[in-house]
Amino acid sequence: MKCRHCQHELSLPLVDLGVMPPSNAYLTEEGLFSPEPSYPLKVWVCQHCWLVQTEDFTKAEELFTADYAYFSSTSVSWLEHARTFVCKSIEEMNLDQHSFVVELASNDGYLLKNYLAAGIPCLGVEPTTATATIAREQGIEVVSAFFGKALASELCTQHHKADLIIANNVLAHVPDINDFVAGIALLLADDGTVSIEFPHLLNLLTLCQFDTIYHEHYSYLSLHTACHIFRTVGLKVFRVEQLHTHGGSLRLWICHQHDPREIEPIVATLLQEEMAAGLLSSDSYSGFQARVNKITEILQSFLTTCVQNGQIVIAYGAAAKGNTLLNYAGINRSQLPVVVDAALSKQGKYLPGSHIPILSPDTLKNLKPDYVLVLPWNIRQEIINQLKTVLGENTRYVTMIPEFSIA
Repeated sequence: MKCRHCQHELSLPLVDLGVMPPSNAYLTEEGLFSPEPSYPLKVWVCQHCWLVQTEDFTKAEELFTADYAYFSSTSVSWLEHARTFVCKSIEEMNLDQHSFVVELASNDGYLLKNYLAAGIPCLGVEPTTATATIAREQGIEVVSAFFGKALASELCTQHHKADLIIANNVLAHVPDINDFVAGIALLLADDGTVSIEFPHLLNLLTLCQFDTIYHEHYSYLSLHTACHIFRTVGLKVFRVEQLHTHGGSLRLWICHQHDPREIEPIVATLLQEEMAAGLLSSDSYSGFQARVNKITEILQSFLTTCVQNGQIVIAYGAAAKGNTLLNYAGINRSQLPVVVDAALSKQGKYLPGSHIPILSPDTLKNLKPDYVLVLPWNIRQEIINQLKTVLGENTRYVTMIPEFSIA
């Protein structure tokens, strides 16, 4: 395989997670009796541009289907994150009824509804039907398509160029990353701004966040590589923010190269941090597989001990990251009988691979677990605060990333 950005040959492996189904391919009861599509999940490092990436085995159309089950509005903290961003952008950029905001991968309207409420014209681009339908029901205009240069050209004809383009947690999800950023450059107004968020590769490596690796995530990005990719289409990163979301993310502020805005010192500072951490050195990527294996061995041992002791362990949060963890660890219903999730789109279905049933939070009192394995560890405290009011003080909460922890 060649690098999906710079086309150099890939020879440095990061991790091999075996063969597993797509992490968001939740199953109906009927689907349990049909063959389950599964693909190798291998990750490589490009030693030229340092883009970390999955090996190509799947197409976007096979992963982001009409019934795609991830709804951004499920998380209260993520909704507040989006609301805060919108308020900040309106104030700092002087957005008004004459502005035009476009969000790529707008999901269920979790963010754009705030611009709509403020009277600011906006447009969502969202290929998955289930989420786009929810957004439209709120009055948000949505184009149901995958974004790239061709769609950007159409949007420039149908609308005017965007004053602000937002792309939260989507840059990693596109197989043709060059076409995606070329589309952004085309759609952006001459004095426009782009805001892009993605999980920071530095955190994936230092905290062994291997469960954030799944087929839908084609790329794992550093600031260094992101700057290089945007530079090739005439865009520059002029500011960067470090966020706590998704286990540690970056928010990049981007504009055209000819824009008079100067690159802020924080960009150079973080680039230096990445270099000092070894993100531009092959040695820093070795040993990751062994660390992954250690975490899954601890999980297997913990669950086996609980079963032997007659203790009940359930999981909370049917998150994609949880499916990577459970499937690589080989966990099944005999060790973890149920997972509870607040998303109506997932309830009554089964996790891919492990086939663990997904129940409503209403069932928690009846389950009376000794332990809850919190799979979306990035919102661990939000979940614990919610569950303590239902389960009381006797239940303990387990997370596996970045290390085995019981609270």
